[in-house]
Amino acid sequence: MKLVEIPAPDFDLAMTLDSGQVFHWEECGEGYVGAIADMAVYVEQRGNVLKVRGGETPTRSPQRRRLSRMVANYFALDHPLAEICAAFPDDQIMEAARNFCRGLRIIRQPKWECLATFICSSMKQVAHIRQISQALRKRFGDAREIGNGVGGGRTTWTDKPARGGESIKHTVYTFPCARPLAQCSEKELHECALGYRARNLLATARLVSSGAANLETWSSLSDADLRAKLCELRGVGAKVANCVMLFAYERLRAFPIDVWIERVLRQQYFPRNKKIATEQLRTFSENYFGEHGGYAQQYLFHHARMNKNAKSRPRAAAARKWSHKSPRRGCSSQAGQFVSSHRLR
Repeated sequence: MKLVEIPAPDFDLAMTLDSGQVFHWEECGEGYVGAIADMAVYVEQRGNVLKVRGGETPTRSPQRRRLSRMVANYFALDHPLAEICAAFPDDQIMEAARNFCRGLRIIRQPKWECLATFICSSMKQVAHIRQISQALRKRFGDAREIGNGVGGGRTTWTDKPARGGESIKHTVYTFPCARPLAQCSEKELHECALGYRARNLLATARLVSSGAANLETWSSLSDADLRAKLCELRGVGAKVANCVMLFAYERLRAFPIDVWIERVLRQQYFPRNKKIATEQLRTFSENYFGEHGGYAQQYLFHHARMNKNAKSRPRAAAARKWSHKSPRRGCSSQAGQFVSSHRLR
């Protein structure tokens, strides 16, 4: 069956899926399989085109158009990426991240799935978050079969990439809604390797399931009120709240600060200020990176994570070259002006 084709200019599928936003997509043949809400999806990229299959891809045009809209919306193909990147601060660290992350987009995630996943992400590396996500899906979610739409045959999924023309079938698990998690025991969640996060997830699942925390109605709140509501939930602090605001509520100004971003900010923007507080970093980032700070954060995060094993000497040399042009070592002129005006010393 022919795959549905979706125009996707200025987009990098592989980088977007590997950038620490979502944790359940898996390589399958020449593309990836995962779930968008309750639908299993296979997607591969060919230049500026995505080729997509959603479960048993429908043959009727209206159904295929709905699938196209769903996938395009999920991957935020409507975001004016060139304009967003052009609005980033003009400094060398941001420029390096922007060049490295060309085509990376902020995925629009289902609200409960995003909230629950990032509650589980606390103090965990990406590989561990992926394991927890898969464990929750397999135990409490629904199974969906998906193929790559090649050849029309039915073969069993293996971890080996398919050769050209080979059909693959794979089982995808949807993320469980709040109710089944609210009805399970803390012990059952511990068995999904959540550790202390099990209690947090269970408490929040019960609030969402009961309607006491209505994630959908919160969409109308201001950024400040939305952040406050999210932070009232167990297991949600400033970092998780900003992740949920960015990835689930499309508040593109939200700037999550985790250990990676804090390290980038301290080393590259405030190398001489060893005592700057996290709250000061938060104030700086919210103002310095502007309306599309969430995109800037994601680019800085992915660039730092992917280059963590790079030799330190070239980075130090780059920092020296940058500081030679800047009023403060490690800061661009814009950052330096902001620091001076806000007295973040």
